[in-house]
Amino acid sequence: MRITGGKYGSRIINPPAGLKARPTTDFARVGLFNILNNRIIYEELNVLDLFSGTGSISFEFASREVASVHLIEKDSRNISGIRRMIRELGFENIKAIHIDVKSYLKICKIKYDIVFADPPYDLPWLENLPDLVIDSGIIKKDGFFILEHPRKIKFSSHRLFFEHRNYGSVNFSFFRQG
Repeated sequence: MRITGGKYGSRIINPPAGLKARPTTDFARVGLFNILNNRIIYEELNVLDLFSGTGSISFEFASREVASVHLIEKDSRNISGIRRMIRELGFENIKAIHIDVKSYLKICKIKYDIVFADPPYDLPWLENLPDLVIDSGIIKKDGFFILEHPRKIKFSSHRLFFEHRNYGSVNFSFFRQG
């Protein structure tokens, strides 16, 4: 795996052995960031990455020099690997938080421009995630939520849905803050 763009583009990401995550493919990350390149100014953004896994999405945002990235990961092996990569690459704009996503959403007082989530595809409450994130009040007025999800789940009828993109087996649905 590698960082696909920005200041640290082409740097290799070495996830820990025995990784319990399904990393977003390089192809899908390139596609996602091509969409974002035309819509946002990275340097002004505060980003939240839920279900961080390898941290690859956080590394992509940080490499593009966003103001800050908070990443949430509950697996201790994954969070250790993420923290090791943050140190090795010298990122200063990433804060790795070892906590469960639902717990973080309950206690978070920060507002983010972009919230990204790549939950396990078999997460029992995946279909409720857009409402949990949006209703938590953590997205700024003009911000949005991006959810990576399996092809079989459709969000186009959700009240705040505004776009869907597909990159092979990776699907992204976008939601506006209400």
